Amino acid sequence: MVLDTLNQFMTEMTTTSVIFRIILSALLAAGTGYERSIKRHSAGMRTFVSIAIASTSAAIIEEYLILLGHPSSWIIPSVIVSVAVISCPSMFMNSKGRLKGFTTSAGLWACSIIGISIGMGMYILAIVSFLALICTLSLLSTLETLLRDRSNHLEVQLELKSKNDLQKFSTTIRRLGMQIDDIELNPAYLNSGLSVYTVAFTISSKELRKYKKHRQIIEAFRTLDYVSYIEEIN
Repeated sequence: MVLDTLNQFMTEMTTTSVIFRIILSALLAAGTGYERSIKRHSAGMRTFVSIAIASTSAAIIEEYLILLGHPSSWIIPSVIVSVAVISCPSMFMNSKGRLKGFTTSAGLWACSIIGISIGMGMYILAIVSFLALICTLSLLSTLETLLRDRSNHLEVQLELKSKNDLQKFSTTIRRLGMQIDDIELNPAYLNSGLSVYTVAFTISSKELRKYKKHRQIIEAFRTLDYVSYIEEIN
């Protein structure tokens, strides 16, 4: 009896139900936005909560129109497309010439879908999707780092004190038992006077594969007197 009453409260289109949906959507979005903001991503709590509330409101309007006997409208599809467009600025080209922000953009889009689910009264779907999204954003990031650290392939941004030192670095790479796959001048630093390169190589030495992690290899490169700066490209 209690469950039936609760289910009726949560699914009926009442003022209390609408307020509950908006609050639940905002809380779940705030959790997702917090995860992004503490990692210093471009979209934080305010962005995620705003999109979730807008999506939930759109879904409530859609459901209300259906209850009035109107056919399914264009509201929800337009919200999904709009969020996809809005999330595009979250992607940007960093100083390494790499496009960043895909995860944040995908998170915004997923948060919009969760908001729509809540607005339509599909709470189980929304909560399960929220938990899956949080696990994806937080836990899989750690797993990706562990797997990448055990990979035989490594790509770095390399700044040399002089462009003439590139040959020295290439020789050192080969002596350590690594194979150079690609070297290119970083386009973000063209005409800057800096000797910055993107270098991709494969760890072919069995000893390095077994005992050395990527961060240890990077630290070893930093000790070279002709290397001004080096970091792994994620």
